[in-house]
Amino acid sequence: MGKNRLEAFSDGVLAILITIMVLELRVPHGDSFAALGALLPTFVSYTLSFIYIAIYWSNHHHMLHAVKKVNGPILWANTHLLFWSLVPFATAWMGENHFAARPVALYGAVLIMAGVAYYLLSQCLIHYHKEGSVLGTAVGSDFKGKLSIAIYAAAILLSFANRWVGFGLYWVVALMWLIPDRRIERVIAD
Repeated sequence: MGKNRLEAFSDGVLAILITIMVLELRVPHGDSFAALGALLPTFVSYTLSFIYIAIYWSNHHHMLHAVKKVNGPILWANTHLLFWSLVPFATAWMGENHFAARPVALYGAVLIMAGVAYYLLSQCLIHYHKEGSVLGTAVGSDFKGKLSIAIYAAAILLSFANRWVGFGLYWVVALMWLIPDRRIERVIAD
């Protein structure tokens, strides 16, 4: 079956996630910059989550550009990825509680599950299109994806010892992926 409906549905869900997060940003009470300062934790949480959603959207687009069709297991793997769109909830909880340990750890749990789901989706696509396909060649062993999951796991655990270390590691992974996944672009261009 074609991949267009999967792409459109995924794009719609990601657009809704960003919209939900924007609606969570509240106007401060007062007209001073100090009033804005009280919203800083919420804004920082929103910024990180916006970056993550943009990364997933961009890499999802690249990954689906490298394949021609999808099947039932791929649709379910994609739905599994979209299930982890609990990002707005985790973002709001983390920001509202000024990066307390448990909300920071929960945020990481959502990120790790989304990372695992993305990895499973990529493996379903590679399996369906064969190892030597454009996507299979581009992804290779997916060291970067596996490293991200390992960093998320470490960040979750470290969040209980030092919430800022855990939160900082989420930024590290985001920065690793901020540039769109060029592996696929290089293989398609050849």
